[in-house]
Amino acid sequence: MTRPEGKPTRGTTNQNRLRRVDNWIAAHAAGALHDAADPLVIDLGYGETPVTAVELRARLARVRPDVRVVGLEIDPERVAAAAPAADPPGLTFARGGFELAGLRPTVVRALNVLRQYDEAQVAPAWATMTGGLAPGGLLVEGTCDELGRLAAWICLDHTGPRSLTLAARLSTLDTPATLAERLPKALIHHNVPGEPVYDLLRALDDGWRDAAPYATFGARQRWRRAVAAVKAGGWPVLDGPARWRLGELTIAWPAVSPSMPAKFS
Repeated sequence: MTRPEGKPTRGTTNQNRLRRVDNWIAAHAAGALHDAADPLVIDLGYGETPVTAVELRARLARVRPDVRVVGLEIDPERVAAAAPAADPPGLTFARGGFELAGLRPTVVRALNVLRQYDEAQVAPAWATMTGGLAPGGLLVEGTCDELGRLAAWICLDHTGPRSLTLAARLSTLDTPATLAERLPKALIHHNVPGEPVYDLLRALDDGWRDAAPYATFGARQRWRRAVAAVKAGGWPVLDGPARWRLGELTIAWPAVSPSMPAKFS
């Protein structure tokens, strides 16, 4: 058997940690899942416990009841430990890494996986994963905090990155600047003056500050005003108020791509 590509993650996880990204996938990949003859989704690097894979299957089943989720881990002990949670054919577990165990999924979710790698390793990992996607498939790669209150992820297809999404639990958000701590590996070292992602976070932070009077009506109204200000400032915002009220902001990738990114091929 070919050795899986990659290395084990720290493995930490919590219930509902990935709820925000799961719900985003359910909304944005609904068309791809609906059209897929085999609605296969991979949860890459699910960690020490299979809870995130179990939750992903349940959330995507609302979009496509016959969706299949395969949790992949490099560590064979984690695969064995997850076996009792399997519910074939809807949920299974196997050993695999960036090569996706030779499967051809419609969606790959890889959260908190590439954070431990060097930035130079990100683009090759992206290329390996997107190269294994089914036609029209998507890769969602990013990072979140331990409780899932702050998150950021990049959506890619076979051509490369398409968008960056920032997401926060608004009731506990102090300032959007804290989202910088959870930027994906491809961006986190570029949060410096002169880089687009730095300018985006600054614009969002400025909008949040200027919208402080709307805090009287709740954090959602304040966030919506802040995102609206970002859009009015010329940023290519891809989502609308229905997603903003959830504490999200999705930007077209070219607007935040690092000035000297690693090559994607």
